[in-house]
Amino acid sequence: MSSDCRVAIVGGGIGGLALAAALEQRGVDYRLFERSAQLGEIGAGVQMTPNAVKVIRALGLLDGLKDVGFLPESLTGRNWKSGKTLFRMPLRGECERLYGASFFHVHRADLHELLLSGVRRDRITLGKACARVTSESDGGVVYFADGDSFCADLVVGADGIHSAVRKSLFGAQQARFTGHMCWRAVVPFDAMPDFVTPDSSFWMGPNGHVVTYYVKGGRAVNIVAVLESRDWVEESWNLPSTREELLTAFRGWHPNIQKLFQRVDTTFKWGLFDRDPMENWSAGPVTLLGDAAHPMLPFLSQGAAMAIEDGYELARALDQNADIASALRIYEESRRPRTRRVQLESRERGRTYHLASPLEQFMRDFSYRVRNFINPHKGGIKANWVYEYDATATPATLAA
Repeated sequence: MSSDCRVAIVGGGIGGLALAAALEQRGVDYRLFERSAQLGEIGAGVQMTPNAVKVIRALGLLDGLKDVGFLPESLTGRNWKSGKTLFRMPLRGECERLYGASFFHVHRADLHELLLSGVRRDRITLGKACARVTSESDGGVVYFADGDSFCADLVVGADGIHSAVRKSLFGAQQARFTGHMCWRAVVPFDAMPDFVTPDSSFWMGPNGHVVTYYVKGGRAVNIVAVLESRDWVEESWNLPSTREELLTAFRGWHPNIQKLFQRVDTTFKWGLFDRDPMENWSAGPVTLLGDAAHPMLPFLSQGAAMAIEDGYELARALDQNADIASALRIYEESRRPRTRRVQLESRERGRTYHLASPLEQFMRDFSYRVRNFINPHKGGIKANWVYEYDATATPATLAA
């Protein structure tokens, strides 16, 4: 594609920055617009699985990830009450051999800063809230809430689950409340406590589950706690909650969970809403990326990873194809089947993690033990197919 192609990126989150860093690497002109007055992410952890780490490495940022990340020993399933191990998938020392890259835990703010290091600050404009986007024959136009506008050869909506770009292209789309309420918290420690193992731990209970893992190089523990609820909770992840509410919701869970929750100072909660996979993401020279295109439940820990993959593959498609229409076709043909499967599989995990019937729990746990015995990497949460993927592999271009 011509080097004078100009790309407008709406949204400065993880997906938008991944795209910007990949475009920067290829010498493609871009401008990134972020609605907030300053760049940054709220305090929460994120799992950088091998598929995402391959992209981080290709962007030249792997050393930085090693500096801020934590290498877990395993991904382990545990019984909510007894703590009994249901399955154990070794990670440290195994992922590089099996999947071609390591598995890291990282604080979201650190990941955001890492991606930002690959982007030129003079290409970023802050305080620009997108009001709408139009698709024209010769490009796309972004209209901002302050009355300004920006024309580009391609507009990419990386503006999250409440995407103004998606709404402009496809209209308002109703989300479904899944009946899941989720808490997030990060608990700092001077030294790693003996009641939190150095793993990605999935505690599975009736109608809920808890995930714990270290971030900040082992100096903090990230908590994701999900519980089924009939009460609607705002589709946002910055609604303040309290330690007392969290402890009450998970009363009776394992003592190690209680000890960890008792050390929570600040926690936020939100309702998990679901959307069906979209049939297409683009309209003319406007397309979507990350949560704007495929919002997904967090049960496979792939929201950030999919956005990073999207950004890299879109940049490469733009670089390797002669026109934007061809590039967008390649991008969607590659990304939509994969993200669709991740969306639907994540939805299914929300069911299997929360089984309430003792018989169903027994059958699930027996299956875990059998699969773990045969091959730990094909048992448990069964995500090996996610980790094997390599977004940096060279794709075919469209036939002339």
